[in-house]
Amino acid sequence: MIDIIPSLPPVPDDGWSRVLCIVAHPDDMEYGTSAAVAAWTARGIEVTYLLLTAGEAGMAEPPDVVRPLRAAEQRGACSEVGVENLLILDHPDGMLEYGLALRRDIARTVRTVRPDAVVTANFDFEAYGGLNQADHRAAGLAVVDGVRDADNPWIFRDLAEAEGLEPWHVSALLVAGHERPTHAAPVDGAAVTAAVASLNRHEAYLKHVTGHPKPEEFIPEILRAGGAQAGSDHAVTFRVFDLGGLGG
Repeated sequence: MIDIIPSLPPVPDDGWSRVLCIVAHPDDMEYGTSAAVAAWTARGIEVTYLLLTAGEAGMAEPPDVVRPLRAAEQRGACSEVGVENLLILDHPDGMLEYGLALRRDIARTVRTVRPDAVVTANFDFEAYGGLNQADHRAAGLAVVDGVRDADNPWIFRDLAEAEGLEPWHVSALLVAGHERPTHAAPVDGAAVTAAVASLNRHEAYLKHVTGHPKPEEFIPEILRAGGAQAGSDHAVTFRVFDLGGLGG
């Protein structure tokens, strides 16, 4: 008897018009996930990036020097995958704190952007072959709660009363880089190329990381591994949480 290995089903994104990607730092989207972004924007889906910090503590130079440099590199990375809307908050890099302030900022952005889906990065304690970084863990937990806060009229009432931001329901939360994915977004060669280019835009940061492999050497490999799970040449895998409204 031949064992049939089931493929991951596609991300149910047919009816989406807007996606909001929320991560802790510049470059967090560029380790493969940006290939899915390139595929979405090529289809006319509007994608917004929200960075919770400016990544100012991620290099040897002083934060005041690093902050604008990393913002510029992120803008370049966004341009490679068709993202025109980039928002960067001023929470402290390396000291991101889960709490009401962070949840409010996320809920505010969700209510402003009004996305169909929200994407974030793996925030498990163990991830990416080791212990996950503190900012990633705080960011992911705050995203989970902030997305639900955005849908509750009785949480952060000031967002509606003072800022005119009415509650908004997100249909799905997608966690990229998860070791137990449930869905995949197949991507074509153009999206793979765009993903590589997006990480290469973080030129100063990559030079700072000793021994960092070249994006063109490992990004396609990551996407090929995703494709093997999806029954396609390349794919980005996600753990998808249906928040109500995905359909199909």
